[in-house]
Amino acid sequence: MKATWFTRIAGAAGVVLMVAACGGGGGNEGQAAGALEPVRYLTSFNTFGRDAYAYVALEKGYFKEAGLNVDIKPGTGTVDSMKLLAGGRADFGIGDFTGTLITTAKEKLPVIAVGMVHQNSLAAIIALEEGGITTPKDLEGKTIGDQPGSTVQVTFPVYAKAAGIDASKVKFVPGAPPALPQLLASGSVDAIGQFVVGRGLIEKAAQGKKAVVLPYGEVLPDLYGNALLTSNTMAKEKPEVVKKFMAALFKGLEYSIANPEESGEILKKYQPTQNPEVAAAEVRAMAPYVTAQGQPIGAVSKAKVEANIKLLTESGAIPAGMTPEQVIDLSLTPQG
Repeated sequence: MKATWFTRIAGAAGVVLMVAACGGGGGNEGQAAGALEPVRYLTSFNTFGRDAYAYVALEKGYFKEAGLNVDIKPGTGTVDSMKLLAGGRADFGIGDFTGTLITTAKEKLPVIAVGMVHQNSLAAIIALEEGGITTPKDLEGKTIGDQPGSTVQVTFPVYAKAAGIDASKVKFVPGAPPALPQLLASGSVDAIGQFVVGRGLIEKAAQGKKAVVLPYGEVLPDLYGNALLTSNTMAKEKPEVVKKFMAALFKGLEYSIANPEESGEILKKYQPTQNPEVAAAEVRAMAPYVTAQGQPIGAVSKAKVEANIKLLTESGAIPAGMTPEQVIDLSLTPQG
């Protein structure tokens, strides 16, 4: 089988490190952490199963093989992650690409995407069947719990326009990511912002009550999902670190979607409050969104980026004139 882009890079880095360490072991042993490049990484949204792949890359030693000592912290949404990256308080983070485009247009943050985790958007609004929400139009007059600056909230005006919703009739209620499932289960809000893979998590919190999922992708099928983000400074000054980190992270992503049950157990090892079965279900549900036919994991199409920009421009979410080069560094993205 032909080696993937990120396998080749991570593998080459591992060989160099083993030679430098005079035969030290790989995985979680080998080179002392002090000799590794420190990297600060933010997950997309807390530490649910959808972000297990970062912990898989850590557990399997992919980061260490690439010469990196990675500190994983829970993210709190696209806008927050972009601000932390722009301010130099994190090196890499995961953010929804649509949210990244909108935030870049509004705030001009020096942040850029370097690869795609999801080839299509996972953003969704989730309610419970008993609440009477079955279609997007039913959201009018309702409350949605979500982390301010999250993918769902930032992109909602675009979704609302495409779905025929009057966005002014929908109220967002702030809530921290870990608290959202219980806010919905308790009836404190009518719906919450989530990813489509979060159905199992919500139904568990609601003690088996059935969830209704309204995916953004049903009315916005061309949008990318989550992207790997970094600062413009990191991309320009440390491109090799960017490539090595991305290769190791996406190697973890590849392993995760091939081994969802093990990924759930690994997540629980690092985040004991997480349910491994629920996490595994999220990983399985996420798998179809990760792969692009004939392309390596993480691949980016300039034409699709242009289509995303055009859609957001036509919807009024961003002003005209944005170019792909302003939001993604195609020289760093995975190549087949």
